[in-house]
Amino acid sequence: MAERQTHARKAAVILGAASSAARYLALEFAKDGYDLALADFDRDENERIAADVRARTGMRCIPLFFDALAFDTHEQFVAECEAALGQTPEGVALCFGYMPEQQAAQADFAQARRAIDTNFTGAVSILERYAAIFERRRDGFIAAISSVAGDRGRKANYIYGASKGGLTRYLEGLRNRLHDNNVSVITIKPGFMDTKMTYGMPLPGPLVATPPQAARVIYAAIKKRKNTAHVLWFWRFIMLIIRHIPEWQFKKMNI
Repeated sequence: MAERQTHARKAAVILGAASSAARYLALEFAKDGYDLALADFDRDENERIAADVRARTGMRCIPLFFDALAFDTHEQFVAECEAALGQTPEGVALCFGYMPEQQAAQADFAQARRAIDTNFTGAVSILERYAAIFERRRDGFIAAISSVAGDRGRKANYIYGASKGGLTRYLEGLRNRLHDNNVSVITIKPGFMDTKMTYGMPLPGPLVATPPQAARVIYAAIKKRKNTAHVLWFWRFIMLIIRHIPEWQFKKMNI
């Protein structure tokens, strides 16, 4: 299918476009008539994904380089993204993240810092720039993948969980700030998902979502302007139980 030569009425940015869920989310957007800017650190994979989306949908899909950890480049990235699209995007979906092994992060602060700077600091840096634009325009959406790991600190992954817990609290405050300006902020909590980050982990099959499932839920949540969306609905209740286990008992549990 030939690439369209004119701009669509709608445009969006996907940050971390080479991640498992993001590549399917790009297709959801494009099938609904969105031009896309796909942003990722992996240039080659990002190029391949953009070409695939163009071939499947005929929509404009522009690959751009983005480094979540290069905070001083984020303002320039936003300008470059707008120039590439030829318009201010309707919204942005943040799909990047980093999950170190807990034992490695305990032993090597560089691993812990990478998780914190990727999942929290980098996310805040880029989203604050888009939030200011959408706030002035009084329209738009921000969707970001957080994690149920941030709902309660567990010894199995408390460093990753802390970084995602910070992101969840940040998104809550941002949602409160932008509500009166007609900007929706959606927190996505996938639960277990079959991705590169979880490859080789002994995950319980019935509790694991696929990237296409996640993409469909994320896109539906954006369109419905939800506050929070769990990819698999039952995770809401699993985490409700975990959050309410008394601390004296929780400390004895091997989770």
